[in-house]
Amino acid sequence: MIDQQQGRDQRWEARRRSAGVAAFVAGLVVTLAFFAFFPGLPHVIDWGAIVVAVLAGALARWVCQSWMGKRSRESK
Repeated sequence: MIDQQQGRDQRWEARRRSAGVAAFVAGLVVTLAFFAFFPGLPHVIDWGAIVVAVLAGALARWVCQSWMGKRSRESK
């Protein structure tokens, strides 16, 4: 019984981790695309755009993981 619970917990953590990585990459790419293609902005990716994109990706990862954790607690 305990082995089954540990297996579920490991699968849940793996799923949560992969969703966090996907959210980070999505936030990073969307932000870089915004800086590269939005009209009115210079179409240059500089260090400021990279830093902002990394921060946006980290924020997206945090939101995704907190939402998944909240949903997990609600289902228990």
